[in-house]
Amino acid sequence: MERELLLDAFDSNWIAPLGPHVDAFEKEFAESVGVPYAVALSSGTAALHLGLHVLGIGRGDDVLTSTMTFAATANAITYVGATPVFVDVARRTWTMDPDLLEEELEQRARTGRRQIAAVLSVDLYGQCCDYDRIVEICGRFGVPLIEDAAEALGATHGDKSAGAFGECAAFSFNGNKIITTSGGGMLVSHRREVIDRVRHLSTQARDAAPHYQHSSIGYNYRLSNLLAAVGRGQLQSLANKVTRRRIVNRIYWRGLDAPGIEFMPEAAYGVPNCWLTCITVDPSQFEADREDIRLVLEHENIESRPLWKPMHMQPVFAPCSMRGGRVSEDLFARGLCLPSGSSLTPVEQERVMNAVLEAPARISVRAVGQKS
Repeated sequence: MERELLLDAFDSNWIAPLGPHVDAFEKEFAESVGVPYAVALSSGTAALHLGLHVLGIGRGDDVLTSTMTFAATANAITYVGATPVFVDVARRTWTMDPDLLEEELEQRARTGRRQIAAVLSVDLYGQCCDYDRIVEICGRFGVPLIEDAAEALGATHGDKSAGAFGECAAFSFNGNKIITTSGGGMLVSHRREVIDRVRHLSTQARDAAPHYQHSSIGYNYRLSNLLAAVGRGQLQSLANKVTRRRIVNRIYWRGLDAPGIEFMPEAAYGVPNCWLTCITVDPSQFEADREDIRLVLEHENIESRPLWKPMHMQPVFAPCSMRGGRVSEDLFARGLCLPSGSSLTPVEQERVMNAVLEAPARISVRAVGQKS
């Protein structure tokens, strides 16, 4: 389907960042998420940037976000001149801890410190945050919520899809996401004025005039018609991709049922898309640590990675405020992302699991060899 739609885009001669496939992709994507408006952009980072910008977040503002995330979340906050304020994740979900969010907002209100201008939640590894609590807390303190759903397309919280919460939500179609346009993103919102403004800014903020006229600073952030065609094809198979990722996840749960190995918890309030299957390793029980396993997998030409390094541990964000931190630091120290692609075959997955389970013996043999 992707090839057919891509060739249609070529044949139509709509190549630039506008065209019928862009319009259709926006409409179909909004319908799949359950929101009325969407604008297709060049990346998920661009979506976060413009979402913050359009909500008036700027220099001198503090934006609270989860420390357990990819750098793009925090980077986008700095793009508008604001300062990230990090909070830890809850061990039961690995997503933003609502208790710490509430503590930070309450303390600022009580002490008269600069108020939080926005909360940027992160649906980590395809699992939605605890929005029943987060939405209520943000509403009580009058703080707008933006949802970073880059990793969570196809996940749900109750009867709503990831991306249906807050003032707006950002998605990514990077090559490693559950659907891809090779590179791209989408911003969705229940508010038309938000999307209209983002659409204007993303096309260099060109005014309605026969000549090139600009009354505000814009950005070259639109998705091309060609990539939108690919996205439309990918979106049609989203349900199958989510099903496949969840099957991969369950196979890992059964095959890696060993002392010292635990999986990312699945929150009772929703259904994750299992974008990545992640484990934590207790070396005192498994007799190999996270890095031992990663190196064994690497030796077998199997790619795996540690969990996101928390933002408060990143040199560039070291000066930023942080509430909590022990949970995310522990997850980073012990956590590993396993191969989880929708096209992963049973044979390939068996190879991964065998290598993981053989890690303690391999480490032991290596240690004996080094001593001799």
